[in-house]
Amino acid sequence: MTPIPNAALGTRILIVDEEPAMFRYISTILEGKGFSFDHATSGSHAVELLNSGGMPDIVLMDISLPDQDGITTLRQMREINSTLLVVILTNVSDTKFVVKAIKAGAYDYLTKPFAPEDLERVVLDCINTRPSRKATSGTLIEEIDSDYCFVAASLSMRKLRDRAVKVAASNIPILITGESGTGKEVMSRLVHKASRRSERILLKVNCAAIPPDLLESELFGHDAGAFTGAYSTKPGKFELANKGTILLDEIGEMPPAFQAKLLQVLQDHTFSRLGGQRTIKADLRVIAATNVNIVTALANKQLREDLYFRLSGATLHLPPLRERKEDIVPLLKHYITRRAELFACSPIMLTPRIVKACMEYDWPGNVRELCNFVDRVLVLNDEDALLNDLQRSKVSTMPATPSVPPMVAIRSVS
Repeated sequence: MTPIPNAALGTRILIVDEEPAMFRYISTILEGKGFSFDHATSGSHAVELLNSGGMPDIVLMDISLPDQDGITTLRQMREINSTLLVVILTNVSDTKFVVKAIKAGAYDYLTKPFAPEDLERVVLDCINTRPSRKATSGTLIEEIDSDYCFVAASLSMRKLRDRAVKVAASNIPILITGESGTGKEVMSRLVHKASRRSERILLKVNCAAIPPDLLESELFGHDAGAFTGAYSTKPGKFELANKGTILLDEIGEMPPAFQAKLLQVLQDHTFSRLGGQRTIKADLRVIAATNVNIVTALANKQLREDLYFRLSGATLHLPPLRERKEDIVPLLKHYITRRAELFACSPIMLTPRIVKACMEYDWPGNVRELCNFVDRVLVLNDEDALLNDLQRSKVSTMPATPSVPPMVAIRSVS
């Protein structure tokens, strides 16, 4: 059984479940450990208790309530207290309910029937998390679209999100920097969603994946006869993204010779197709992303200085995961619920051993590596094997060095 620390003394738990038997089951497991219990048999009853001043420390709530569903009740509770720790109890096999609950602000979930040790584990997790949640006002989970969410518990990422939304309101180019796997594409999608162009297309171009001799044709398009094999006119990515946003991913891999042509487009907002004579107006938002060290890239002429200044109208630097470890557990829980839905399997509980190992690991591949780890968690469901994987990765990885923010102080660009 999981030992409950002295911090449990005086902790008030509200159990929201129609069945008296569930109240007895939970209170029996946790009795004698310093908790006090309240019982609500409906969603409206639970909300009434909170409005009357009966604010619990932890809520254990069934997803299926007689008067309204648990998702609705959860949202009402969090309107009253945004830092309330709510654990969803569900016997619904459809993982979409769990995903909706997490998005609505649930801290965790338990699938009925749950073992006593699972209940004690999640309650202990709530107790240990409670101080940090009060300090940070909870984890931010912002859905961008059906495939992308912005997840942040750390102060640095929450501030970065606020800055991204502010610069999104303008039309200036944005440069997103950070190590591979830190979430630069997610940040670009967040900017696009917050911009006035959100109803238009966001078109991603991976500059590293396009051969240098095809880059101009891919970005600007070509007219028929422009080169051997060009049998018809083809619009480029800049033309297809008209009125929307274009993401130039891995801009640091773009050949320096082509960077001058891109600079010209950014300066006068016009371009011509390869082999064409007509000038085309480029009405779009440009976001560039790179994982290269900006200082080194400029010194080695890998990145043109004038292009850097033009792109970095605003710079958003994503710190590596090792420098924002408060985000690790929220990201793990988020990906477990999302990937379980993708794999059509039940989400699993994170044990204290796994959480401890994840917090001690530096995640050199950042959020992308963490997502891959979650996939192995769901597929293997073998704790010892997963812990061994983390240990081997930890031993084989060179010591991480602090991230170097971009040279945003070189020049102020309006």
